[in-house]
Amino acid sequence: MLQLSDSPPAKPLASVEEAYELCRQVTAKYSKTFYMGTLLMSPLKRRAIWAIYVWCRRTDELVDGPQAQYTNEATLDRWESHLESLFEGSPQDDADVAMVNTLEQFPLEIQPFRDMIAGQRMDLYRSRYETFEELELYCYRVAGTVGLMSTTVMGVDLQQHTAPWHPKDASPNPTQEAIALGIANQLTNILRDVGEDARRGRIYLPLEDLALFRYSEEDLIRGVIDDRWKSLMQFQIQRARKFYAEAERGISVLSPDARWPVWSALMLYRKILDVIEENQYDVFNQRAYVPSLRKLACLPEALLKARVF
Repeated sequence: MLQLSDSPPAKPLASVEEAYELCRQVTAKYSKTFYMGTLLMSPLKRRAIWAIYVWCRRTDELVDGPQAQYTNEATLDRWESHLESLFEGSPQDDADVAMVNTLEQFPLEIQPFRDMIAGQRMDLYRSRYETFEELELYCYRVAGTVGLMSTTVMGVDLQQHTAPWHPKDASPNPTQEAIALGIANQLTNILRDVGEDARRGRIYLPLEDLALFRYSEEDLIRGVIDDRWKSLMQFQIQRARKFYAEAERGISVLSPDARWPVWSALMLYRKILDVIEENQYDVFNQRAYVPSLRKLACLPEALLKARVF
Protein backbone atom coordinates (compact mmCIF):
# COMPACT_ATOMS: atom_id res chain seq x y z
CA MET A 1 0.00 0.00 0.00
CA LEU A 2 2.77 2.44 0.90
CA GLN A 3 5.25 3.67 -1.65
CA LEU A 4 7.76 6.43 -1.20
CA SER A 5 9.09 7.86 -4.41
CA ASP A 6 10.46 11.16 -5.62
CA SER A 7 9.51 10.40 -9.21
CA PRO A 8 6.24 11.68 -10.70
CA PRO A 9 3.27 9.28 -10.82
CA ALA A 10 3.22 6.94 -13.81
CA LYS A 11 -0.50 7.50 -14.40
CA PRO A 12 -2.99 10.28 -13.67
CA LEU A 13 -4.01 10.52 -10.04
CA ALA A 14 -7.45 9.49 -8.87
CA SER A 15 -10.29 11.96 -8.74
CA VAL A 16 -11.28 13.32 -5.34
CA GLU A 17 -14.28 10.97 -5.21
CA GLU A 18 -12.16 7.95 -6.17
CA ALA A 19 -9.54 8.87 -3.58
CA TYR A 20 -12.09 9.09 -0.77
CA GLU A 21 -13.60 5.77 -1.84
CA LEU A 22 -10.14 4.22 -1.58
CA CYS A 23 -9.80 5.63 1.93
CA ARG A 24 -13.24 4.34 2.87
CA GLN A 25 -12.36 0.84 1.72
CA VAL A 26 -9.08 0.81 3.63
CA THR A 27 -10.76 2.05 6.82
CA ALA A 28 -13.57 -0.51 6.53
CA LYS A 29 -11.09 -3.34 5.95
CA TYR A 30 -8.54 -2.63 8.66
CA SER A 31 -10.56 -0.97 11.45
CA LYS A 32 -14.11 -2.28 11.55
CA THR A 33 -14.96 -0.81 14.95
CA PHE A 34 -13.60 2.61 14.04
CA TYR A 35 -15.32 2.49 10.65
CA MET A 36 -18.68 1.84 12.26
CA GLY A 37 -18.29 5.02 14.29
CA THR A 38 -17.46 7.08 11.20
CA LEU A 39 -20.71 6.06 9.52
CA LEU A 40 -22.56 8.12 12.13
CA MET A 41 -20.80 11.32 11.01
CA SER A 42 -21.87 13.77 8.34
CA PRO A 43 -20.56 12.85 4.86
CA LEU A 44 -18.02 15.70 4.83
CA LYS A 45 -16.57 14.79 8.22
CA ARG A 46 -16.56 11.03 7.72
CA ARG A 47 -14.61 11.37 4.47
CA ALA A 48 -12.04 13.58 6.16
CA ILE A 49 -11.64 11.07 8.98
CA TRP A 50 -11.14 8.27 6.44
CA ALA A 51 -8.39 10.28 4.76
CA ILE A 52 -6.68 10.95 8.10
CA TYR A 53 -7.00 7.29 9.09
CA VAL A 54 -5.31 6.17 5.88
CA TRP A 55 -2.45 8.64 6.33
CA CYS A 56 -1.97 7.40 9.91
CA ARG A 57 -2.09 3.78 8.81
CA ARG A 58 0.48 4.38 6.10
CA THR A 59 2.70 6.05 8.68
CA ASP A 60 2.33 3.13 11.08
CA GLU A 61 3.07 0.61 8.32
CA LEU A 62 6.49 2.14 7.82
CA VAL A 63 7.54 0.53 11.10
CA ASP A 64 4.97 -2.26 11.54
CA GLY A 65 4.07 -3.16 7.96
CA PRO A 66 5.37 -5.86 5.61
CA GLN A 67 8.27 -3.66 4.44
CA ALA A 68 9.23 -2.49 7.93
CA GLN A 69 12.60 -4.23 7.79
CA TYR A 70 13.70 -1.71 5.18
CA THR A 71 12.61 1.35 7.19
CA ASN A 72 15.27 3.60 8.73
CA GLU A 73 15.65 7.23 9.73
CA ALA A 74 16.06 8.25 6.09
CA THR A 75 12.74 6.56 5.24
CA LEU A 76 10.96 8.61 7.89
CA ASP A 77 12.75 11.75 6.72
CA ARG A 78 11.34 11.16 3.23
CA TRP A 79 7.90 10.52 4.67
CA GLU A 80 8.06 13.80 6.56
CA SER A 81 8.97 15.56 3.31
CA HIS A 82 6.02 13.77 1.73
CA LEU A 83 3.84 15.18 4.53
CA GLU A 84 5.07 18.68 3.82
CA SER A 85 4.10 18.27 0.17
CA LEU A 86 0.55 17.45 1.27
CA PHE A 87 0.30 20.65 3.29
CA GLU A 88 1.60 22.49 0.22
CA GLY A 89 -1.26 21.01 -1.81
CA SER A 90 0.84 18.61 -3.90
CA PRO A 91 -0.49 15.02 -3.84
CA GLN A 92 1.87 12.31 -5.05
CA ASP A 93 -0.48 9.31 -5.11
CA ASP A 94 -4.17 8.46 -4.99
CA ALA A 95 -4.53 8.46 -1.20
CA ASP A 96 -2.82 11.86 -1.11
CA VAL A 97 -5.60 13.32 -3.22
CA ALA A 98 -8.12 12.74 -0.42
CA MET A 99 -5.72 14.06 2.22
CA VAL A 100 -5.01 17.26 0.28
CA ASN A 101 -8.74 17.81 -0.19
CA THR A 102 -9.28 17.29 3.54
CA LEU A 103 -6.61 19.90 4.29
CA GLU A 104 -8.48 22.31 2.04
CA GLN A 105 -11.73 21.66 3.93
CA PHE A 106 -10.45 21.74 7.53
CA PRO A 107 -7.82 23.88 9.32
CA LEU A 108 -5.56 21.00 10.34
CA GLU A 109 -2.12 21.84 11.72
CA ILE A 110 0.96 19.95 10.63
CA GLN A 111 2.49 19.45 14.11
CA PRO A 112 0.33 16.48 15.21
CA PHE A 113 1.30 14.74 11.97
CA ARG A 114 4.98 15.45 12.64
CA ASP A 115 4.54 14.15 16.19
CA MET A 116 3.10 10.90 14.87
CA ILE A 117 6.15 10.40 12.67
CA ALA A 118 8.27 11.04 15.77
CA GLY A 119 6.39 8.16 17.42
CA GLN A 120 7.42 5.87 14.58
CA ARG A 121 11.01 6.98 15.09
CA MET A 122 10.72 5.74 18.69
CA ASP A 123 9.70 2.31 17.38
CA LEU A 124 12.86 2.18 15.27
CA TYR A 125 15.15 2.03 18.27
CA ARG A 126 12.98 1.15 21.27
CA SER A 127 11.37 -2.16 22.13
CA ARG A 128 11.00 -1.56 25.88
CA TYR A 129 9.67 1.25 28.11
CA GLU A 130 10.95 1.54 31.65
CA THR A 131 8.22 3.81 33.03
CA PHE A 132 4.65 4.73 32.23
CA GLU A 133 5.75 8.32 31.62
CA GLU A 134 7.93 7.08 28.75
CA LEU A 135 5.09 4.96 27.40
CA GLU A 136 2.62 7.84 27.70
CA LEU A 137 4.82 9.99 25.44
CA TYR A 138 4.86 7.19 22.89
CA CYS A 139 1.06 6.79 23.14
CA TYR A 140 0.58 10.53 22.64
CA ARG A 141 2.72 10.51 19.53
CA VAL A 142 1.19 7.50 17.83
CA ALA A 143 -2.43 7.93 18.99
CA GLY A 144 -3.05 11.09 21.01
CA THR A 145 -2.15 12.98 17.86
CA VAL A 146 -5.07 11.28 16.12
CA GLY A 147 -7.35 12.82 18.73
CA LEU A 148 -6.01 16.27 17.89
CA MET A 149 -6.44 15.72 14.16
CA SER A 150 -9.95 14.37 14.59
CA THR A 151 -11.11 17.17 16.91
CA THR A 152 -10.27 19.72 14.25
CA VAL A 153 -12.54 17.85 11.84
CA MET A 154 -15.29 17.29 14.40
CA GLY A 155 -15.46 20.95 15.35
CA VAL A 156 -16.15 22.58 18.71
CA ASP A 157 -19.40 24.17 19.92
CA LEU A 158 -19.27 25.98 23.27
CA GLN A 159 -22.82 27.32 23.04
CA GLN A 160 -24.27 25.01 25.67
CA HIS A 161 -21.66 26.26 28.15
CA THR A 162 -22.77 29.89 27.94
CA ALA A 163 -25.46 29.71 30.65
CA PRO A 164 -25.19 32.43 33.32
CA TRP A 165 -24.15 29.94 35.99
CA HIS A 166 -21.12 28.85 33.98
CA PRO A 167 -18.07 30.99 34.80
CA LYS A 168 -16.68 32.62 31.67
CA ASP A 169 -13.40 30.76 31.98
CA ALA A 170 -14.99 27.38 32.79
CA SER A 171 -15.76 26.17 29.25
CA PRO A 172 -14.01 22.86 28.69
CA ASN A 173 -11.18 22.75 26.18
CA PRO A 174 -11.39 19.42 24.36
CA THR A 175 -7.69 19.31 23.48
CA GLN A 176 -6.54 17.33 26.51
CA GLU A 177 -9.62 15.12 26.37
CA ALA A 178 -8.97 14.38 22.69
CA ILE A 179 -5.41 13.38 23.53
CA ALA A 180 -6.72 11.25 26.42
CA LEU A 181 -9.01 9.33 24.06
CA GLY A 182 -6.13 8.60 21.73
CA ILE A 183 -3.97 7.41 24.62
CA ALA A 184 -6.82 5.26 25.97
CA ASN A 185 -7.24 3.63 22.57
CA GLN A 186 -3.51 2.97 22.27
CA LEU A 187 -3.32 1.46 25.76
CA THR A 188 -6.23 -0.78 24.76
CA ASN A 189 -4.34 -1.82 21.63
CA ILE A 190 -1.27 -2.61 23.72
CA LEU A 191 -3.24 -4.80 26.13
CA ARG A 192 -5.06 -6.60 23.32
CA ASP A 193 -1.85 -7.21 21.35
CA VAL A 194 0.54 -8.15 24.18
CA GLY A 195 1.12 -11.65 22.83
CA GLU A 196 1.58 -10.58 19.22
CA ASP A 197 3.99 -7.80 20.20
CA ALA A 198 6.02 -10.13 22.42
CA ARG A 199 6.47 -12.54 19.52
CA ARG A 200 7.94 -9.63 17.57
CA GLY A 201 10.32 -8.84 20.40
CA ARG A 202 8.44 -5.81 21.69
CA ILE A 203 7.15 -5.21 25.21
CA TYR A 204 5.10 -2.07 25.63
CA LEU A 205 3.95 -2.72 29.20
CA PRO A 206 6.20 -0.57 31.42
CA LEU A 207 8.99 -2.65 32.91
CA GLU A 208 8.47 -0.94 36.27
CA ASP A 209 4.93 -2.35 36.28
CA LEU A 210 6.18 -5.85 35.52
CA ALA A 211 8.60 -5.53 38.44
CA LEU A 212 5.83 -4.23 40.70
CA PHE A 213 3.86 -7.44 40.17
CA ARG A 214 6.99 -9.65 40.10
CA TYR A 215 6.24 -10.72 36.54
CA SER A 216 9.31 -11.05 34.33
CA GLU A 217 9.94 -10.40 30.66
CA GLU A 218 10.55 -14.13 30.28
CA ASP A 219 7.13 -14.85 31.80
CA LEU A 220 5.54 -12.51 29.29
CA ILE A 221 7.36 -13.98 26.32
CA ARG A 222 6.29 -17.47 27.42
CA GLY A 223 2.70 -16.28 27.90
CA VAL A 224 2.42 -17.21 31.56
CA ILE A 225 -1.10 -16.59 32.90
CA ASP A 226 -1.23 -16.72 36.68
CA ASP A 227 -2.33 -14.52 39.57
CA ARG A 228 0.60 -12.16 38.99
CA TRP A 229 -0.40 -11.66 35.36
CA LYS A 230 -4.07 -11.17 36.19
CA SER A 231 -3.23 -8.54 38.81
CA LEU A 232 -0.90 -6.79 36.36
CA MET A 233 -3.59 -6.73 33.67
CA GLN A 234 -6.22 -5.48 36.10
CA PHE A 235 -3.87 -2.61 36.95
CA GLN A 236 -3.31 -1.78 33.26
CA ILE A 237 -7.02 -1.97 32.41
CA GLN A 238 -7.88 0.37 35.26
CA ARG A 239 -5.33 2.87 33.96
CA ALA A 240 -6.81 2.74 30.46
CA ARG A 241 -10.31 3.26 31.83
CA LYS A 242 -9.16 6.41 33.62
CA PHE A 243 -8.08 7.85 30.30
CA TYR A 244 -11.45 6.94 28.78
CA ALA A 245 -13.18 8.69 31.70
CA GLU A 246 -11.09 11.81 31.10
CA ALA A 247 -11.92 11.72 27.40
CA GLU A 248 -15.67 11.61 28.12
CA ARG A 249 -15.56 15.10 29.62
CA GLY A 250 -14.60 16.67 26.31
CA ILE A 251 -17.33 15.20 24.13
CA SER A 252 -20.00 17.70 25.19
CA VAL A 253 -17.88 20.50 23.73
CA LEU A 254 -17.81 18.98 20.25
CA SER A 255 -20.20 20.04 17.51
CA PRO A 256 -23.59 18.36 18.01
CA ASP A 257 -23.27 16.21 14.88
CA ALA A 258 -19.97 14.77 16.18
CA ARG A 259 -21.03 13.78 19.68
CA TRP A 260 -22.87 10.56 18.82
CA PRO A 261 -20.09 9.11 16.67
CA VAL A 262 -17.42 10.01 19.23
CA TRP A 263 -19.42 8.55 22.11
CA SER A 264 -19.97 5.43 19.99
CA ALA A 265 -16.31 5.09 19.11
CA LEU A 266 -15.27 5.53 22.74
CA MET A 267 -17.77 3.01 24.05
CA LEU A 268 -17.04 0.44 21.33
CA TYR A 269 -13.30 0.55 21.85
CA ARG A 270 -13.57 0.53 25.64
CA LYS A 271 -15.56 -2.72 25.40
CA ILE A 272 -12.39 -4.45 24.19
CA LEU A 273 -11.22 -4.14 27.79
CA ASP A 274 -14.39 -5.91 28.93
CA VAL A 275 -13.68 -8.76 26.53
CA ILE A 276 -10.11 -9.11 27.82
CA GLU A 277 -11.57 -9.54 31.30
CA GLU A 278 -14.14 -12.05 30.03
CA ASN A 279 -11.29 -14.01 28.43
CA GLN A 280 -9.61 -14.23 31.85
CA TYR A 281 -6.80 -11.95 30.64
CA ASP A 282 -5.60 -14.48 28.07
CA VAL A 283 -4.25 -12.17 25.39
CA PHE A 284 -1.65 -14.70 24.32
CA ASN A 285 -3.90 -17.32 22.77
CA GLN A 286 -7.06 -15.42 21.80
CA ARG A 287 -7.66 -11.98 20.36
CA ALA A 288 -10.17 -9.81 22.18
CA TYR A 289 -12.83 -8.54 19.84
CA VAL A 290 -16.33 -7.17 20.32
CA PRO A 291 -19.04 -9.11 18.41
CA SER A 292 -21.13 -7.09 15.96
CA LEU A 293 -24.35 -7.44 17.95
CA ARG A 294 -22.68 -6.02 21.05
CA LYS A 295 -21.38 -3.14 18.98
CA LEU A 296 -24.85 -2.37 17.67
CA ALA A 297 -26.27 -2.55 21.18
CA CYS A 298 -23.97 0.34 22.17
CA LEU A 299 -25.40 2.78 19.67
CA PRO A 300 -28.69 3.70 21.43
CA GLU A 301 -26.87 4.33 24.73
CA ALA A 302 -24.26 6.40 22.90
CA LEU A 303 -27.02 8.45 21.27
CA LEU A 304 -28.63 9.09 24.66
CA LYS A 305 -25.29 10.23 26.11
CA ALA A 306 -24.73 12.50 23.12
CA ARG A 307 -28.06 14.23 23.72
CA VAL A 308 -27.96 14.42 27.50
CA PHE A 309 -24.34 15.05 28.49
